[in-house]
Amino acid sequence: MKILQLGKFYPIRGGVEKVEETLTEGLSARGLDCDMLCASADGVRETRILPLNAHGRIIVVPTWFKAAGTTIAPKMIGWLRKHATEYDLIHVHHPDPMAALALRLSGFRGRVILHWHSDILSQRFFLFFYKPLQNWLIRRAEKIVGTTPVYVRESPHLAHAQDKCTYVPIGIEPLQPDPEKVADIRRRFAGSKLILSIGRLVPYKGFPHLIEAMALLPAEYRLVIGGTGPLQQALETLIREKSLLDRVTLTGYVDDAALPAWFGACDCFVLTSTMKTEAFGIVQIEAMSCHKPVVATRIPGSGVAWVNEDGVSGRNVTPGKPEEYALAIREVAENAGKYGESAYLRFLNCFTREQMINNILQVYEIH
Repeated sequence: MKILQLGKFYPIRGGVEKVEETLTEGLSARGLDCDMLCASADGVRETRILPLNAHGRIIVVPTWFKAAGTTIAPKMIGWLRKHATEYDLIHVHHPDPMAALALRLSGFRGRVILHWHSDILSQRFFLFFYKPLQNWLIRRAEKIVGTTPVYVRESPHLAHAQDKCTYVPIGIEPLQPDPEKVADIRRRFAGSKLILSIGRLVPYKGFPHLIEAMALLPAEYRLVIGGTGPLQQALETLIREKSLLDRVTLTGYVDDAALPAWFGACDCFVLTSTMKTEAFGIVQIEAMSCHKPVVATRIPGSGVAWVNEDGVSGRNVTPGKPEEYALAIREVAENAGKYGESAYLRFLNCFTREQMINNILQVYEIH
């Protein structure tokens, strides 16, 4: 069987692309022919074929421009029309209207698996025009795979396709914090309960509520927020207004090399997103892989609170309620050893890379 993972960007920028890359690498490493077709995210104006191993490649077509959060990459259509007959199964990753259009126009007659990472939420005007293509994609797919049981069950777009819906949790390789780097961070925050949060500084991430929660916690609690985005200045202003300049730090962008040490050094990781745009929260399982407990939010229709099992790997709270955040953070941070070990066991049981690949092979019915 020859498989194509279809959609999104390269170089990797987000969770959807990371899942595609992981599946392409993992399946091809097991001897299955598996390619990934995606659009360029770095401005390169020519098609590139990047070999992974003897059985896998990443094919990157140029992006003309972006509109309504969607890459416009017409060469994806042409490439897939030319090569569609080479594949037995196309695994398309949603939401990606360009990938859906390319599949629709490709003439492909083989098996289609639809990976439903999230609903389209922020571009409702655009969804009005895209919905007929989305409905075709739902009908065309033989199986629809979500990342949690909650999301596929609650998505209004999948209400009439529940008979072919299943879920495969995202899986990662455990992060490996460098002990020396962890010790350096702990020295910077000596005597503190270190709370960590990572994400783009955008409204749905809910960082103002987390900063407000810090004002309700004892002085030994310190918060580090890693990320960049349009709300940085507003968050800096709120930190000053709350007199938290000595207790809340905005570090800016934290790259992949530095991230494990921050997870290794913290007492608790917090995910304060307030909208269903946060469908899974990969950062939660990154924290769990480092034996760290999590405080997350119960977002209606989202899988975030399913990933972080309440009372096991941490606590889940009502979005936008600083008082609840503060109580949960204090409980989890003061019992970090107990919650942290349970979080690590949950990671091992549910969220490893090998489990995700094994589960996808079951979806493909390849044994």
